[in-house]
Amino acid sequence: MHLHRTAAAAVAAMAALTLPACGSSTTAGTSSTPAATSSSLAASTPAASLASSASSASSPAASTPADSGTIVAVAAADPEFSTFVSAVKAAGLVNTLNGSGPFTVFAPTNQAFAALPPGVLHKLLLPANKATLVKVLTYHVLPAKVIAAEVKPGKHKTLEGREITITAGGGGVKVGGATVTKTDVEASNGVIHAIDKVLVPANVNLSKL
Repeated sequence: MHLHRTAAAAVAAMAALTLPACGSSTTAGTSSTPAATSSSLAASTPAASLASSASSASSPAASTPADSGTIVAVAAADPEFSTFVSAVKAAGLVNTLNGSGPFTVFAPTNQAFAALPPGVLHKLLLPANKATLVKVLTYHVLPAKVIAAEVKPGKHKTLEGREITITAGGGGVKVGGATVTKTDVEASNGVIHAIDKVLVPANVNLSKL
């Protein structure tokens, strides 16, 4: 009898031990589920998406000289150069100054052309004097782009073939005796500097037109 009671107590004790263990296993299994869920949420955070959006975002295009058009187009858009543009057209130099270049053009202003002796401008624009007009205008063009900060005093060969002298001092920059009044008018194929005088090469005599 005593042995039966001892066995029964042993069975009861084992049952008591087994129930908490099972409960503990269930709790552990339950507590592991949030961990997995948390890991899943972390993987789905929008960081990668934000990084992708940032890398694909585009900033506005910066303005470039190419946006301005060619030497002729830029000059035509400035009323100060209307006479110069008319002369370029009369000389048949539009295609030349629309070319790839690059060019530096010392463009006389309307006032500069108006300062020529009476009747000279009219004669220069006549078809009969086209060759002379070409010489005069190409004498204002350098076959390279030279912005104001890069201008070096000295002699520079022009598109006409002859050299022109550039000086710099207290009175500003002078080109062949003309004063530069405006600098760095950018174009897609070069740059324009405005001058206050029409330059005439040594082999041209305007008085004989």
